[in-house]
Amino acid sequence: MKANTRMIKALLVAILLCGVLATSGCNNDNPTTTDRVEVDREDKIPDDISKRGPETDQYPPNLSSNEYEKPIPLPYPINTAGAEDSPFILPDGNTLYFFFTPDVRVPPEKQLLDEVTGVWVSHKEGGSWTQPKRVWLQDPGKLSLDGAVCVQDDEMWFASVREGYTGVNIFIAELVNGKWANWKYAGDRLMKEIQIGEVHIHGNDLYFHSSRPGGKGDFDIWVTTRNGDSWSDPVNIDAVNTDLMDGFPFVSSDGKELWFTRTYLGTPGIFRSIKVNGSWGEPELIVSQFAGEPTLDDDGNLYFVHHYYENEIMIEADIYVAYKK
Repeated sequence: MKANTRMIKALLVAILLCGVLATSGCNNDNPTTTDRVEVDREDKIPDDISKRGPETDQYPPNLSSNEYEKPIPLPYPINTAGAEDSPFILPDGNTLYFFFTPDVRVPPEKQLLDEVTGVWVSHKEGGSWTQPKRVWLQDPGKLSLDGAVCVQDDEMWFASVREGYTGVNIFIAELVNGKWANWKYAGDRLMKEIQIGEVHIHGNDLYFHSSRPGGKGDFDIWVTTRNGDSWSDPVNIDAVNTDLMDGFPFVSSDGKELWFTRTYLGTPGIFRSIKVNGSWGEPELIVSQFAGEPTLDDDGNLYFVHHYYENEIMIEADIYVAYKK
């Protein structure tokens, strides 16, 4: 598992199988319309899928830090028998974005048309999470697969395969009257020259993973800085990168901690680097065994995705939390 890399690869497959999303919608029995379809995501989960949990997990996440409580899955209605993936928690800990698809067995070209695969959001009210709602990041009647959300104030960055574009690209949306709108392509400077992958925006610094030339191998973590409408040449964060996969960066609100996913003993694990005197320190392992895409609130609670594997097949994904002691 490379956490949301799996989703990105699925998106690439979708664009190939659909053939010409860049010019038209996929052929299907239910053509898109200009009406926004609101569908209960749980209605799309097949009856033959049973909910997995810690009691049957063959490869539970392993905690390597005494700073956190044992990781646990978030309760319903966040986690279902479908796949919840790629979480992003806002600093106050009361808003959670995530990617959802109802059945990981379904090929991407069908996920594209299932009306529920995409970005969802839930809010914590009175200590409980509300029923998640779909976050629409495409115009009605147009096809897209969206995920890998990062939010800073009124700005959202996300990955998408969509009509009019080739392959997976990063887009930016703005919050207008409580809804995400005015999405736009991140631009050729970032996508083609700098070659960004999944991102985390912190102030004017854009942290991202990439297999661009000049790295140590596989994904490396890099940073580029925004100055008006321009972006600086990327800098490799040498202190945290290895010849393995180092990706899916997250920077704490105070800018002192860089969290990321690295391959550890054959599966994804979550690492943390602390900035000391302006330099990133040696990363330390926090959670291992099919744990990835860390995101934290300002209380230091760690949210991440955990994938369930049985017989070497990924069967489900849940959002987990390890509360800070």
